[in-house]
Amino acid sequence: MGLAEDTPTLAPAQIRKTATVTVGLLMGVWVIDYVDRVMMAVALPFIGEEFALTKTEQGWLITAFSLVYLLCQVPGGILADKFGARRQLMVSLLLWSLFTALTGIAWGLASLLVIRALFGVGQGLFPGASFKAIAERTTPAVRATAAGAMLASNQLGAGVAPLIVAPLILALGWRHTFWVTAAAGVAIGVLLWKLLPKALPAHLNGSDVVQDEGTSLGAVMRSPSVWKFAALFCTTNMLGYGLITWVPSYLLEERGISLINTGVMSAIPGLVSCATVFLGGWLFDRFFHDRARLYVIPLLLVTAVLLVLMLMADSAVGFTVYQTLAMGVAGLSAMGILGMPVRALPPAVIGSGMSVVNVGGQIAGVLAPVLMGFLVDEFSYTAAFGLLIATTVLGALIALIVPQRPEQFSLGTKEFA
Repeated sequence: MGLAEDTPTLAPAQIRKTATVTVGLLMGVWVIDYVDRVMMAVALPFIGEEFALTKTEQGWLITAFSLVYLLCQVPGGILADKFGARRQLMVSLLLWSLFTALTGIAWGLASLLVIRALFGVGQGLFPGASFKAIAERTTPAVRATAAGAMLASNQLGAGVAPLIVAPLILALGWRHTFWVTAAAGVAIGVLLWKLLPKALPAHLNGSDVVQDEGTSLGAVMRSPSVWKFAALFCTTNMLGYGLITWVPSYLLEERGISLINTGVMSAIPGLVSCATVFLGGWLFDRFFHDRARLYVIPLLLVTAVLLVLMLMADSAVGFTVYQTLAMGVAGLSAMGILGMPVRALPPAVIGSGMSVVNVGGQIAGVLAPVLMGFLVDEFSYTAAFGLLIATTVLGALIALIVPQRPEQFSLGTKEFA
């Protein structure tokens, strides 16, 4: 459903416009998505102080969201495949904006945990619907590039969030800041509803291919290739979740940096990573789409080395420089990790298939905040950031066993070239 199969053949310019507008709108929504997430990390020191929370308890505020977000990935993908993208995108946006606003009236740890878990429901419906919207409104030839542009906006959101949130918290307090961003979410939801183009005809987006049992949901869930990519995404996504959650607190508490300067220093790595994800998508499509391991593994190993240098830095500036380099190099690898399933999954199951892959990434969102919070409480920030070095190296090892070419990507008992 949701496919405009009776639409007349479109001119190439209209096809490009449909893809461009779709990607642009989804990028805007992903930016708001990540602003809402990163806002909690920037606000954590103030929330922790107001409610006298330990670092482990603060980590649970991120993990509560991430756990529910994870559990909603596959159901969200199934719903997107069944009903199409438009309505689900709107429902997701309105739900997460509601619970962003409710965060501002929380009265303690228990209420925050419940509200942030419900926030995870709203955002958990979004990824599968966004991949479905891409699949419905792009041709297979440009789909990986379109998905890469959309995913790059994650890092843009992570980069601009501290620049927006830190001044707002200083000016309005952390509670009012959540209300302001909730209003922004509703506004962009209205724009999405009004401006999202209709789906391309089936013969253009590839959904007219006759589907069989090899492209069923069961085949997706049984696919070794899908779960290998999920495992790879889990280990490599630990880096992003870990740094986004704990770097602001580290700079404030260990380096004595002001909130505004903390916002600036936290923003730089995300903005650089945004640019490198775009560049990495182009490099992967242009040179490495059939040699993913040759592309991903060296980048992950270089990232691990840069993280070691980050921990050895003797100043906040040095820490930020190496963090920026590490996230920039890791950003180059992003479409090597996600580009293959985006290219290989049939459009009829891309929502559920990419949701399974995304489950792996969100397991990292469950584990990284609370594990690192525990390591800070029991040992030090050095131990917490050291965990990210280990998981990045593990990701390089897992990359040795993932498919490198679409014809190696198995879906149940079927293979797709």
